[in-house]
Amino acid sequence: MSADANLREQICMLAKSMFDRGLTGGSTGNISARTCDGGLLVSPTGTSFGRLDPARLSAFDANGVLVDGDAPTKEMPLHAAFYDTRSTAGAVVHLHSCHSVALSMMEDVDTDNFLPPLTPYAIMKLGKVKLLPFFMPGDPAMGEAVRGLAGKRSAVMLANHGPVVAGKDVEAACNAIEELEDTARLAMMTRHMNARALNDEQVQALVTKFDVEWGD
Repeated sequence: MSADANLREQICMLAKSMFDRGLTGGSTGNISARTCDGGLLVSPTGTSFGRLDPARLSAFDANGVLVDGDAPTKEMPLHAAFYDTRSTAGAVVHLHSCHSVALSMMEDVDTDNFLPPLTPYAIMKLGKVKLLPFFMPGDPAMGEAVRGLAGKRSAVMLANHGPVVAGKDVEAACNAIEELEDTARLAMMTRHMNARALNDEQVQALVTKFDVEWGD
């Protein structure tokens, strides 16, 4: 099987796994990954993560021209913003995962560091997650907001909408966005319960040991 065919199968398998476990429902969410020739494979518009067809993924060449498959997700500007500003981005995933969306609605959430430091793993896989304001679905302004971060964040949370994560490859991006949702779920479960989070010294030790991006 060719590298392109393998990637197509992997995208659909990981998407179905997330759908089957309730991380995004209906026809929500979108996913993309870099191909070995510098192009992109993208989930088509209006499709369900539970029923993606490898042969119908939207295929773009290295110049950003759609060359095969169905019309892509309307969130292409969001994906493009990560690829254009982060040289390490090999895949981008966007979900409508319940607990992270719920946490984004809370008035006291830190917009610069959306996830509380409850476990080491979100820190290690995501760094700081930026909470962006609400945008209409498909609004190109979402992509502009990501570009405004100048490649300094691998993950953002769209308020009242859902998380978006870039990773070195599609598996890494999916693992990281699942960690984001798991941490948001813990935050909602322990809200107002005086949960003992990691302290600043413990967070900094993780950042140093695992070479985590922890900038502005």
